[in-house]
Amino acid sequence: MSARDLTEQEEVRRQHLAALREAGIEPYPAEAWTTTHHAQEALDLFEDAKHDPEAEGTEPVRVVIAGRMQTKRVMGKVAFFHLSDASGAIQIYARRDDLEDGWYNAIFKKLLDPGDWLGIEGTLFRTQKGEVSVHADRIVLLSKSLKPLPVEKTVVDEETGESKTFNEVTDPDFRYRQRYADLALHPEVRDVFVKRARLLRTMRDFLDARGYVEVETPALQPLYGGAAARPFKTHANALDMPLFLRIADELYLKRLLVGGFEGVYEIAKDFRNEGLSRFHNPEFTMMELYVAFRDYDWMMKLVETMLEEIAQALHGTSEVTWGEHTLSFKAPFARIPIFQAIEDKTGHNLRGKTRDEVADIAKSLHIAVDDSMGLGKLIDEVFGETVEPHLIQPTFITDYPVELSPLAKRHRTEEGLVERFELIAGGKELCNAFSELNDPLDQRQRFEDQVTLATAGDDEAVNTVDEDYLRALEYGMPPAAGLGIGIDRLTMVMTNQPSIRDVLLFPLLRPEDGEEVASGDAPEASGENAP
Repeated sequence: MSARDLTEQEEVRRQHLAALREAGIEPYPAEAWTTTHHAQEALDLFEDAKHDPEAEGTEPVRVVIAGRMQTKRVMGKVAFFHLSDASGAIQIYARRDDLEDGWYNAIFKKLLDPGDWLGIEGTLFRTQKGEVSVHADRIVLLSKSLKPLPVEKTVVDEETGESKTFNEVTDPDFRYRQRYADLALHPEVRDVFVKRARLLRTMRDFLDARGYVEVETPALQPLYGGAAARPFKTHANALDMPLFLRIADELYLKRLLVGGFEGVYEIAKDFRNEGLSRFHNPEFTMMELYVAFRDYDWMMKLVETMLEEIAQALHGTSEVTWGEHTLSFKAPFARIPIFQAIEDKTGHNLRGKTRDEVADIAKSLHIAVDDSMGLGKLIDEVFGETVEPHLIQPTFITDYPVELSPLAKRHRTEEGLVERFELIAGGKELCNAFSELNDPLDQRQRFEDQVTLATAGDDEAVNTVDEDYLRALEYGMPPAAGLGIGIDRLTMVMTNQPSIRDVLLFPLLRPEDGEEVASGDAPEASGENAP
């Protein structure tokens, strides 16, 4: 950043930086600062000592803490400010005569700014106003802040008398681009990501306790597959060959069942070169699980149990707030076949209808149709437009048409269907699961049907036949159930966040004005398939 780009406050802070160094104080010291407590621990420690009869008359409790200084109030020889850390905030009381000679007037008052990271040593006490605070006898600068954090501003309209609040950290674009500022100012945002971590830990513990093995499979793949989506393409210079970022983990994980694993799962980043929306990000996190000798009925029960356990771990109850709704993750969830769900909502029974008949029905429902859309995709569009947004409580939608599910086993009793379910909650898909197709001849035909759709213009259909995967199936894959859960969407629902960007620390965004974009041959993004 050039000098002409700096605000007045940024110029002043750089002057403070120079003055600190002239005074012999390193604004970014290398030495470690060892704390004894976080802010909340210090607050709790004082309350515990206060209510302990044996603590009466003992020496004051000393603490060593560290954090970011918030707005400071200087009143002559004394000052108050709050210090915030990962646990919360605590008030600091600083008095000139208690600090190193000259430090209060020359350094603290003049050269330290809100936003600076400080180390504090002192004793706990309660102020006359009743606030537990640290009476500091040592303050150390740990890191100088050169850019002030945004502050909320309220302006009164002189004509109407109305107050308007301006705070750039409430602007979503600012918050997503400068997540570091968002996190620094909003502890509740940090809590979302703490809950996300707890969600993943609970899921891992749940799966590990059942003996399933967490594995890692390639993110760079010579062929992409396992889902209907458009991939990102790259190039391996050492091998002089094209590669794709994975769109799913499925085909590699099922190879492991062929190899003798009976239960494997992976929590990993997947990538789909598609549109961005409140529910879509091109880079997203999936958990995929495959268990031998099981089917989709068994998998539904496992999903119910796991999600109820996650809700309990995050909230202490199976009920979760989602917007204006309260979702119950108490098992069992409702189960509705997809054709029944569509007929219940639209009055149209699509079962057994031809592609053109379904296309005409879709048009009558004001759903966009084009020639590249096969029968399965048309049915999926009708469901997505007319049914899915209205499924608020957790609901399993089951028994999909075979055209829509190239990797699922054919239904044991219903011709033309497969054993598949999706879990819908809050109006959005959270997971997808099958009784896995393990017939190599049927799987080859399904792959070839996908190539036909791709040739017809469906850019989400896989346009190659994965011969190595078919070879693996020919060795014999045991019957199995498979599951994919979109971690980002599940986190949205479990933490009541309206956008996928609210549960991603650094979501993909368009470049800011003036930012340079690296040139390349990557295709433009299009479409909006759910992870």
